[in-house]
Amino acid sequence: MEESDMEQVSLALMDAANDKDPVVQEQVRKSMLTLGKQQPDKILSMCQDYLVKHPKLAVGHRVVILQTIELVVKFKIDEISYPKIKSIISLASDEMTRSKEVVPDWQQAASNILVAVGNKHINDIMEEILSKFQPGVLPHFFVVQTLASLSDSNVYGMVPFLNAILGTMLPMLSMAKQDNMKLVFSSALCRFSESILEYLANLDKAPDPTVRKDTFSSEIYAAYDILYGSWLQSRETKLRLTVAEALGPMSHLMAHDKLEELLPKLIPATLSLYKKTTEHYVISKSLCQILEASVNMGSRVLETQMDNLLLALHQQVCAPVDYSNPPTVKNHNEALRCFSILANTFPDRLTVFVLQKLENTNERNRVGSLAVLRHLINSSSSIMETKKPVILTSIKQPLHDHSNKVKKMVVQAISAMAHHGYLELDGGDVLVKFIVQHCALPDTQPGRHPLDPEEVTNEALRSMCENTLHLFTTTVGRLADVLWPSLLCYLTPVQYANATTPLCKSLILLGNKKKAAQESSFIIDFNEQTYLPSPYILLTRLLVNAAFPFRGRGQGPPSLSLLKVLSPNIHPNTEKVWDTEIPQLLSYLEDCTVESLNRKPWEGSLLEFLSKTLVAIDDDKWSCRLAMEATRYLPTYNSSLEEKSFLYKLIGVTLQQCYNKDVVKKQLQDVLMGARHHYAIERSGVAMGVGLCASSHLDGTLAKLEEFGKSDVFKKASGIFGLLKDKNDVEVEKMKSTLILCYGYVALYAPEDQILGRIDSDILKSISKHFNTKDLTMKLSLIESVGLIAQAISTCVRRQGYLFTRKQELMGVMMDFIKNEPTDLMRTPIRHLAMTTCANLINLDPILTESENFDMLRACLNSVYGLPPVEAPDRGKEEEVLDPQQKEALYTDTFIALQDLLKNVLARDLSPDGLQSVFKHIEVWLSSGRDYERERAVKTMAEILDFYLESLNVKNMVSFHNLGALLGRLGPRCTDPSPVVRRGAIDCIYNLLYIQLRYEGFALDYKDESVESLVTLREKLNNPDHAVLYRTCSELTKIISKRLPQQQLNTLIFMLFEGLVDSQSNCSRASSVILNTLLKNRGAGLQDLVPEMLEVLHIRLQVISEEQVKVAVAQSILILATQHLQTVVNTLISYPLPFDSWSCEMWIALGADSTLASQIMELIIEKLNVMVPYVDKKESMLRSGTTKVATSHPLAMTCALREMMLNGQTLDAVANLFPRLFSAILVRLGSSVGVQLPKDINSNSIGPERKTAVKPSASFDVCGVAVEAMRILLARAQLDEVVKPLDTEEAWEKMKDPQQHVEGITLLARSMAKHAGPRLPAIVESLCPSLNNIYECQRITVTAFFSELLNHHVVTELMMMDVLMNNMMERISDPCGTVRMLAIRGLGNIAVGSPEKVNKYAKELLAAMSSGMEEKDDPGKHITLEAMSGLSKVLLYLDKKNVQLLVVYIFMKIKPFLESDNDEIRCASITLLGNLSKFGSGEPVFRDQIHNVLVSLLLHLSDPSPQVVKACKYAMRVCAPVVGSEQITSMFQNHLHEDKGLHYGEFINDLTKYIIQDFPGMLNFYHITVIQFFKSNWAEVRASAAMFIGFLLGNLPEEYFSHMNMGSLTKGLVQLLQDPDPLVRAKAAEAMGRFH
Repeated sequence: MEESDMEQVSLALMDAANDKDPVVQEQVRKSMLTLGKQQPDKILSMCQDYLVKHPKLAVGHRVVILQTIELVVKFKIDEISYPKIKSIISLASDEMTRSKEVVPDWQQAASNILVAVGNKHINDIMEEILSKFQPGVLPHFFVVQTLASLSDSNVYGMVPFLNAILGTMLPMLSMAKQDNMKLVFSSALCRFSESILEYLANLDKAPDPTVRKDTFSSEIYAAYDILYGSWLQSRETKLRLTVAEALGPMSHLMAHDKLEELLPKLIPATLSLYKKTTEHYVISKSLCQILEASVNMGSRVLETQMDNLLLALHQQVCAPVDYSNPPTVKNHNEALRCFSILANTFPDRLTVFVLQKLENTNERNRVGSLAVLRHLINSSSSIMETKKPVILTSIKQPLHDHSNKVKKMVVQAISAMAHHGYLELDGGDVLVKFIVQHCALPDTQPGRHPLDPEEVTNEALRSMCENTLHLFTTTVGRLADVLWPSLLCYLTPVQYANATTPLCKSLILLGNKKKAAQESSFIIDFNEQTYLPSPYILLTRLLVNAAFPFRGRGQGPPSLSLLKVLSPNIHPNTEKVWDTEIPQLLSYLEDCTVESLNRKPWEGSLLEFLSKTLVAIDDDKWSCRLAMEATRYLPTYNSSLEEKSFLYKLIGVTLQQCYNKDVVKKQLQDVLMGARHHYAIERSGVAMGVGLCASSHLDGTLAKLEEFGKSDVFKKASGIFGLLKDKNDVEVEKMKSTLILCYGYVALYAPEDQILGRIDSDILKSISKHFNTKDLTMKLSLIESVGLIAQAISTCVRRQGYLFTRKQELMGVMMDFIKNEPTDLMRTPIRHLAMTTCANLINLDPILTESENFDMLRACLNSVYGLPPVEAPDRGKEEEVLDPQQKEALYTDTFIALQDLLKNVLARDLSPDGLQSVFKHIEVWLSSGRDYERERAVKTMAEILDFYLESLNVKNMVSFHNLGALLGRLGPRCTDPSPVVRRGAIDCIYNLLYIQLRYEGFALDYKDESVESLVTLREKLNNPDHAVLYRTCSELTKIISKRLPQQQLNTLIFMLFEGLVDSQSNCSRASSVILNTLLKNRGAGLQDLVPEMLEVLHIRLQVISEEQVKVAVAQSILILATQHLQTVVNTLISYPLPFDSWSCEMWIALGADSTLASQIMELIIEKLNVMVPYVDKKESMLRSGTTKVATSHPLAMTCALREMMLNGQTLDAVANLFPRLFSAILVRLGSSVGVQLPKDINSNSIGPERKTAVKPSASFDVCGVAVEAMRILLARAQLDEVVKPLDTEEAWEKMKDPQQHVEGITLLARSMAKHAGPRLPAIVESLCPSLNNIYECQRITVTAFFSELLNHHVVTELMMMDVLMNNMMERISDPCGTVRMLAIRGLGNIAVGSPEKVNKYAKELLAAMSSGMEEKDDPGKHITLEAMSGLSKVLLYLDKKNVQLLVVYIFMKIKPFLESDNDEIRCASITLLGNLSKFGSGEPVFRDQIHNVLVSLLLHLSDPSPQVVKACKYAMRVCAPVVGSEQITSMFQNHLHEDKGLHYGEFINDLTKYIIQDFPGMLNFYHITVIQFFKSNWAEVRASAAMFIGFLLGNLPEEYFSHMNMGSLTKGLVQLLQDPDPLVRAKAAEAMGRFH
């Protein structure tokens, strides 16, 4: 390469070095660096010359050139000649100091060059620098800066010079007046000191190991004096900080006596800086170094500074730390490090200071003090060893702090103390207590504090304490004896309840460890260690915890597991039973969640577990002691009533195992007297506990209850004059409620062989005196207690007869309770509890009389059914309102109780009469106007009938005499507006029909096919579609009539007559059935009235809301059409457009009969084929253009077809007429594109009042109707596979759009060809005549359809090829350009659809494509494009003999299109070029043609159009064998795959190597061709051309440069470097980087 070219390129790059685009600028630098690495001396010279020749260059530009020099020097320092080094030093020095003013970017870049050179040539650099660093003259800012940087980057090279430099520098310090000079001197002194310290620390690696610290001491001291004495006082913050930073390392180099002398002033001065700046890290770091130097030399003066030092450092530690801001973190750590340094010398002073600060009132100060304490405990453990007692005493103060931030630090401090042996000392237990206390923290109350980023939530602190406790247990081994067994103390007090889970886990770990090691301390002596809770209380507490396993963050499993660990300590006899039982309980819990745990059986398991435990212990004294201690423990749970309630049950089970009657009596007395009776949960718990006790001590328990009932606590004090209630009266009522409940549970749990004799004499006698109470609590207790008594009696009478004489009395009491409840709301459980009790009482003898039964049922149903819906808002006092969950649960319980009651009543008389006696109360609610009342009634009836059928045992043939009446009431409900009623009704009918079958003598397991079909019908009733409901009801009627005995029919009919006045659809349905019957019999003679009848039906349809009745009306229309087809069609076609929904329903109805539908469709097809689809109307008098306006009759017929085909019954009709329907609608679709609605659309509609009745909506458009008709036709013809892709690809919308119509029709044809092939021949036959229609739009649509069909092989398979081929050839001369284009497309498609036919039609196809490529009347080049695309397809299958002579001719035709602006034409021409390749193989002339266009293809690999890129890859791959190079052929075929990415740079790089290797003679041709693309329209192509040239030059051997026109190349690239597109400029710069 000629020198001048290299220079020209380098100059161009230097000119572009300041490009405004950062990417280009970066590439220019890279290229300059690349060139510099190849020819360092040359490029460095040019850079120097450039800078010299352009003294006024912009600073930014100048900086890039200097940076290039720096990089070349860095990378190639060893290859640069010494003279060049000298000249570079001189240039950089000059650039750095030319301007006396400081210009940072420029001078820094020059300084960096000197530093880069200085890493190898330090002596030369120092010679140059020191020449500008003369004694007595203030040097340039960057001279000093460079010296500082050099000492940083080349420590061993610089330190030997530093003594001299410092000597020269010292006098200069006093000459520096400007802050920036002071700043650079300070910075330099800092770097120098750090370098010296590094040098001295690594003397073994140093070139001069004799260097000593005192070599520099006097100079450093002199400098120190000025920096500290003068500059540190500067007002400029940055200077002060830089001085402070320097003083740190300098202090290590000073003589000890000098530093000692300075300290009294230096430390205060340094500390004062904290107040003058916010950047504290620099100060803390420097202070740390000063303190380290002072401590190392054993300073005595330091002690005098301690007070100020500690205060200042403490403030730094207390400053907030922002972890997203590293300097604040570093400052905090440096301040702590200062404390560590001071602790080594002044441990006592420091300890006293820190501990005093713990008492500070400021939160941040306390947090900081704790941080220091923790740091000292961890970092200076040996020094702090003697301070442990005083630290333990002082830490107690922050233990009582209220701030979570302080507590967090306390926890961290305790953790540190634990690891260093503090907790074993006296007073360490207080710290453990603190951790446990905070394991029990409650959750933070939301919204209590404003959001503070440093806030520590209760959850975070609690979690931290739990982790700490776990660490104590697992990692601090010596703490085991501190924690075991003392942690047990925290298990039982209520304040630690929330810490149960972590406590249990820690105790389990500790216990297991001790047990495994067989340590004697595992066994606890509770008598000796009196501070621990007793084993009785531990057992009680852990069992109560287990009863609520998911509370306290999952306390159940740990509590049970701890019990297992503690078994030898609770009682030795428990070990064996607990080893078996506890794992089973734990296993059960593993499979449960909070939601899935069934509380009752779980509590039962725990009570049984306790019972087994007491049996195993077999020690009455132990059991009695457990009962006594558990009773004393009850108040612990006063704030946790559910837990307390369970504890009562535990006491009850324990008393069962106690044989000491005095103890039992005493404990019952304590329980009854100690209970807080005003809490319902507690009352219930007491009653269950007493009841459980009674199972072993019935007499004693009843005696105690009687004694308690007569005690003074029940005596009421009379108010003033007997008018006012004493405040204790309410408490007395609650105590009575407890007593009443106790009697109920005593009855339930008492031994069966003892209880019946005590019911009247003891239990009812005691509770009946309260039956007249008005107190709600007592009412509820009475109801529950009576229910429990009834349950107890029921259980007993299974084994022994018993007549319950007080049954009627108790039933009466229950009824009174129910009747006294308000009918319009429900807030108490009185209803459901009373009904449940009644249900239990009914089962007992004697049986209720009929009137008693009647009154009971009426009262219960009226009380429940009339309640407002559960979601209705409550009326009344706000404080009494239930929350939604409570309310819903109350309603659910009440309805279940009612159903159970009715079932119990029915069970006493399981007969048709018994059923009727219940039904007569329910049936009045079945016809209620309120949905929710009907729903309740039908649900209840369904339950009753289900129960009746299950319970029925037919011994004699009995007549089910009320079946008709029941069906008559329930049948109409199958079409009720409420789906709940519908489903319930059909369930009722299902059961009724099976009851009838049972009465007829069929077996219990007999399944009747017709009745079973009701199950299917039931599913249909879920569908709210009225037509479905009507059909379902009709089918239901057939089933009923089949199963209904003759004698029941009259009853059913009469009941249905009553149903006609129902507000639901039943009445209308009856009317429609009569109407339809009449029409069938007499309709034939009503021809004159048909239009009027249809009109009336149309009007009626508008007011009918029930879908069933509409369906029946549709049946009426169908009957009429069967008899008067032409009249009905003519009448309905004349209705206004668009058809209203009622007209549409009438048309849909006509599709219900397949034969009739076929006749109507044929009529419409014939008329559509002959009617004018639209007329051309002038837009206006002023404009010359015309608009297509639709004619109304064909439009109405299209609408009619669309609606009819919506009826599923048209399936057969559509199947028979499909080809004709498809053709008619497709042609209609073509005639509708771009056609507007007429303004007078309804001028011909029937009746004058109808003309203006309907205004066409915006959604009604001519083409849309045809598109919908086509879509419905395909769906009705069951061609879902055709429809799916059309939906996905939005083909329907495209068909309507004049711009995309052809694409839409193409998609339709494609889908038909793929999924409906066998139907096509008939369709093609129907469509052919339309190709000669006068309407251009119809010809376009049909040609588009045929064109796409040719794309599929189905055309050949079904022998349609000749027909379609002839039609396409005829259309090539069509007057319409679009038709001609589509015809050529169709011919090209033959190659895809039927490639085997290509050679048969070769002559015609080539002629058609050639004429297409030469088309003159083709402004958008659409025909040309189709011809090229078509020819591409055809060429793939043509024999060589048919094409060979035309290859070059076609190639020449293609070539102009390769650079077309149209992406599609470029793509098609390139693809065609590829397809031509197989015909030119072996032809030298063709190879020349390929080489002619190869550059174009290569460059278009980066074309902006992805399709063009794919085409290029394809063309190059298939042309590869023709190129004449095996390497290039292999490369093209391996790398150019359409679906894979291509690393263009690597590809072109390799390709240029092969071109050079295989075609050296064509290099001139190639590079001249590429240069032409420097002016391409596409930036991507211009950029690729630059890359091509770059790689070509980069890979070109020296001997071939003579082939290249380097002048043109260089000139071209230089011009590209000024291209408007940054991508091009960047690639040009990259290419220039390869000029070497």
